[in-house]
Amino acid sequence: MCGIVGILGREPVAERLVEALKRLEYRGYDSAGVATLEGGHIARRRAEGKLRNLDLKLHAEPLNGTVGIGHTRWATHGAPTERNAHPHATEKVAVVHNGIIENFRELRHSLEAAGHVFRTETDTEVVAHLVTDEMNSGKAPIEAVAAALPKLKGAFALGFVFDGAPDLLIGARRGSPLAIGYGDGEMYIGSDALALAPFTDRIAYLDDGDWAVLSRNGAEIHDAAGHKVERPQIRSQASSFLVDKGNHRHFMAKEIHEQPEVVGHTLAYYLDMANDRVRLPKLPFDIASLKHVAISACGTAFYAGLIGKYWFERFARLPVEIDIASEFRYREAPLEPGGLAVFVSQSGETADTLASLRYAAQHGQNILSVVNVPTSTIARESHAVMPTLAGPEIGVASTKAFTCQLAVLASLAVAAGRARGTLSEVDEQRLVAALVAAPGLMAEALKLEPQIEALARNLSKAKDVLYLGRGTSYPLALEGALKLKEISYIHAEGYAAGELKHGPIALIDETMPVIVIAPYDRIFEKTASNMQEVAARGGRIILFTDAKGAEEAGVETEATFVLPDMPATITPFAYAVLIQLLAYHTAVVMGTDVDQPRNLAKSVTVE
Repeated sequence: MCGIVGILGREPVAERLVEALKRLEYRGYDSAGVATLEGGHIARRRAEGKLRNLDLKLHAEPLNGTVGIGHTRWATHGAPTERNAHPHATEKVAVVHNGIIENFRELRHSLEAAGHVFRTETDTEVVAHLVTDEMNSGKAPIEAVAAALPKLKGAFALGFVFDGAPDLLIGARRGSPLAIGYGDGEMYIGSDALALAPFTDRIAYLDDGDWAVLSRNGAEIHDAAGHKVERPQIRSQASSFLVDKGNHRHFMAKEIHEQPEVVGHTLAYYLDMANDRVRLPKLPFDIASLKHVAISACGTAFYAGLIGKYWFERFARLPVEIDIASEFRYREAPLEPGGLAVFVSQSGETADTLASLRYAAQHGQNILSVVNVPTSTIARESHAVMPTLAGPEIGVASTKAFTCQLAVLASLAVAAGRARGTLSEVDEQRLVAALVAAPGLMAEALKLEPQIEALARNLSKAKDVLYLGRGTSYPLALEGALKLKEISYIHAEGYAAGELKHGPIALIDETMPVIVIAPYDRIFEKTASNMQEVAARGGRIILFTDAKGAEEAGVETEATFVLPDMPATITPFAYAVLIQLLAYHTAVVMGTDVDQPRNLAKSVTVE
């Protein structure tokens, strides 16, 4: 949620702030703004909507200060208006903020009683007034921030500039990520290394509770207790160039089409393809001795974990509990020490997933994260990290990150089965050979795009859609429904096909599209019976299957999409491509903002 950046530069910084914000726009795009010191005094430019609106405002009303902060917003408190856009400021300080200040109401009431006048509906404005209140009592800016931070409750990253202080930039984090960039006579702060990549590759990540005082000569970092600490500088691998769409209309389309390549890259990292063996990095725990696995994630990553549950239980005979992270963290799950807890996240900064990780760590679990950002907070707090290697994913609706998560989880499940003796060497070779074939089958799925695009024109007229599947196709049904909701705004629900007669069948009539994900496997006949139930009630069946499934379905369909035969293990990879393409083209027909759908943000760093 929200992206922040700050620059202590030698030249005017406004244009570079906007450049960095463009790399953070996946975090929010309700509004944006920058603040710089003009003649030593705070000046702001803010705009509702996308960054281009801020860009236009800056061209009309330039800023020339050499120190500044910038923000792109995903609204949590207050409507996405220019008035509520960051930076928020008083006459003494300007602040940008990612996260939520949980106790902002009580702080606001106290500050209003002391004479402070608030002009926005946001929780962030209270931070500016709180620091100002400390300065009004005689404290210098650094002392004022040090006094204010302990009074804030919640998860946040903050950036401050001060009136009359042209060589000062302060950053702080609690829960939400924040990085410091080291340049040549310049210093930077940013929500992640990607934002700072055009300026520097020397990065230090603040630990939870840290706050940093930056001048052009360097940074002085303090921990939550106020003690001076050192945080290691690393060389960031983030690209110094903005990711572009290539020949595609949207980032989402580009990322869908990248999947054969990136999944192949991920599998090559975890598999010895020459010998059909799994080749995991050294893990700090013994897979063979595990008695249980807990998986936790949010959104699309949760559905990847749900597919992983099927694989772990089938291949390794390991009992798996899986929870949506926001439920796991509060239900106080009993965890026997020594278990494995797996946390799946694209950004590695998902607030609920991180909180669940910390709960599991406190209860003696071995923590393994499956993340796309190996320098993220979740990765840094894990005992072991298995990166997904998907590369930057700009589209808010996850595509290639999802299938790369599947590649990692499949590799881990096969390795667990081999270590525990539930898979023989021959079994391992068979399963690895199947995984090696997955990228090619995903490429075959992409060839069906013209037919899916044609179907999308009809689907765009629907008000409600059902997705059905069994086995690993059930999580795909959930993911397909989520994708359609996210970017087309059509109401959709995913169900286990066996649940049809336990309620959802009441919705079916001649206007209801029912998308059935049913490769021909050992449970295909059960799904075929469910299709008969839909057909008997006039439902519009759209079938994703293979040649044998199309032959044996026994019902009339509105459309049937036939993929090549493939082992059941890898059907989620290829069939995921079809549900992504269907959601994408439906959204395009409807004219929605595919890459930045309303109300959503790529990295959910608040509850």
